[in-house]
Amino acid sequence: MCLGIPMKVIKIDGDDGVVESGGLRKKANFSLMKTARPGDYILMHAGFAIEKLKESEARKTLRALKDL
Repeated sequence: MCLGIPMKVIKIDGDDGVVESGGLRKKANFSLMKTARPGDYILMHAGFAIEKLKESEARKTLRALKDL
């Protein structure tokens, strides 16, 4: 099973960027998704931003993951 994690976009520079969730910052590749901007929430899988999320949905999913 694969799991995508909602993360907040901190910085984007070309196809590379930095995302954050729960105080953890990770490098992310944005080559599959050109519409993300800093402040947006994205779904990240295997180091790639794959989908833009509404903030409310991202927070709801993060709460559910924390409760696990």
